[in-house]
Amino acid sequence: MLPEERELARLEAEQAELKERVTAAELELETIKTETAQFQSRYYQEVGRLYVQLDELDAEIAKARSKQAPNDFTLKAHADAAKQKAQKSADEAGFVKQQPKPPPIISPDLKQAYRRAVKLMHPDLAVTDREHKRRTELMALVNLAYERGDQAAIEKLIEEFGQDPEWILGEDIGSRIVKAVRRNAQLRRRLDDIQLELDTLRKSEIFQLKQNTEKVEADGDGPLRDLAQQLMREITSRKTTLEAMRAQAG
Repeated sequence: MLPEERELARLEAEQAELKERVTAAELELETIKTETAQFQSRYYQEVGRLYVQLDELDAEIAKARSKQAPNDFTLKAHADAAKQKAQKSADEAGFVKQQPKPPPIISPDLKQAYRRAVKLMHPDLAVTDREHKRRTELMALVNLAYERGDQAAIEKLIEEFGQDPEWILGEDIGSRIVKAVRRNAQLRRRLDDIQLELDTLRKSEIFQLKQNTEKVEADGDGPLRDLAQQLMREITSRKTTLEAMRAQAG
């Protein structure tokens, strides 16, 4: 076997291994995302809605106390803070309809990145049908990124454009080696991106809460159930306090 044939065989074996690793990492990422989202939904259903009620009652109590002493700015500030906290709890629990996101800001840098992408990737620059199809797909991604105001995504597409192994034509050993080198580099970058996303997700507050809850539940306890019961007792107490204040106010 010639040296270049051995190198090609090594690169293709490495590529097969990298594909397996990427596939496993993608599966792990999607599994963690799904399970975390499921837990988040369960948490808000079992506990979050009770926090909303409790915070709303606290806001009502703070408002009533402020009305009893209209010149007490400390009580007024406390009432405003309690109202904001109740609003935040409602938003997080999904009890308030989310407002549509404002349109992205089209900055000069974003426009420049878009122009560079167009000059580099526009389908009209293609010389073959295969190249035209590929450029069309890439420009669709560029347009989506521009609509989102995602300059980083456009910059990444520009950076990877010239490194795309699909642009390497020919089936001779030299072409296949270059294509394999670029494909392996792509796979390594994807592994790095997945690992970064996994690390970020695992550090999130909701993921940590999920882990701790599941650990306690594995021992036979019900932390969310216990917390829900505690919150319901507090809600009952707050309702009693509020009713008494309203009765006193007449």
